[in-house]
Amino acid sequence: MAGKKRAGRNRTLSISQKEREGLLPFLSTFSKPCTIEEIIDTTINQDLFQVIDFLPKQSADLIVIDPPYNLAKNFAGLKFKEMDEAEYKDYLRKWLPKVIALGKPTCSIYVCCDWKSSSAVYEVLSENANVLNRITWQREKGRGAKRNWKNSMEDIWFAVLDKKSYYFDIESVMQKRRVIAPYRDNGRPKDWEETQEGNFRLTHPSNFWDDLTVPFWSMPENTDHPTQKPEKLLAKLILASCPKGGLVFDPFLGSGTTSVTAKKLGRHFCGVEISEEYALLAAKRLLQAEQDNGIQGFNDGVFWERNSGR
Repeated sequence: MAGKKRAGRNRTLSISQKEREGLLPFLSTFSKPCTIEEIIDTTINQDLFQVIDFLPKQSADLIVIDPPYNLAKNFAGLKFKEMDEAEYKDYLRKWLPKVIALGKPTCSIYVCCDWKSSSAVYEVLSENANVLNRITWQREKGRGAKRNWKNSMEDIWFAVLDKKSYYFDIESVMQKRRVIAPYRDNGRPKDWEETQEGNFRLTHPSNFWDDLTVPFWSMPENTDHPTQKPEKLLAKLILASCPKGGLVFDPFLGSGTTSVTAKKLGRHFCGVEISEEYALLAAKRLLQAEQDNGIQGFNDGVFWERNSGR
């Protein structure tokens, strides 16, 4: 946020008053039905419920949804209240079908959640799309607990509209893992590569991801958003499920990670964010992406293990 004093090595993004004035023109609003051309590469600073009916149906190749989990949380002054499970399902049903309607027939949908909201998300998502898998990813940081297990996992439900026709490029999301006990065949490496940096093997990704780092103060992508996802996580979803030049839509954009990652990877984007503070951070990050399209942990076309120095 603007005005916060930070340590010299703290790289968390903030916005000065001068920057705010320059970034506001990059935010969009819509008060009538719009075309695909009008929403491409836009950051829409509106309440989703106010704008969803104006957005063009069957326009997105990929929809990534990171909604408020069923937790009490403060998003830059906008407070989300915890509900019972039935109420949370009703909340999801108010907007999820309309968001899914924005996808092309070949669209894929990913919905983020935690252990507490996962069953509700699955139930409502399966009412509107074909659920194919559940990704579980490891958050390597989180609060400890004396009377419970530390919560360090989150889920992402993967669904498609048509089980026979959807885009999925597994070769673009290969993971590079260190080989601990290398096996040789006739003296040559078998299914692994010997390099000066060590021995590595390219592997197909599973639905458990343990190579992600949640953004923190020393990372240039970090913002003050309380539930920010890593660019590396979004890169996996986008590369696997959106063709180059396709459109990625995010109805709860936050500080812009989905749009920024899409831009870095040569995809179009459109995001909706109710908070002006977060929308401005998204606009700033999008401008920065024009100068630096690097994604931490994704180099040379592969995803490296956490803490590999890549």
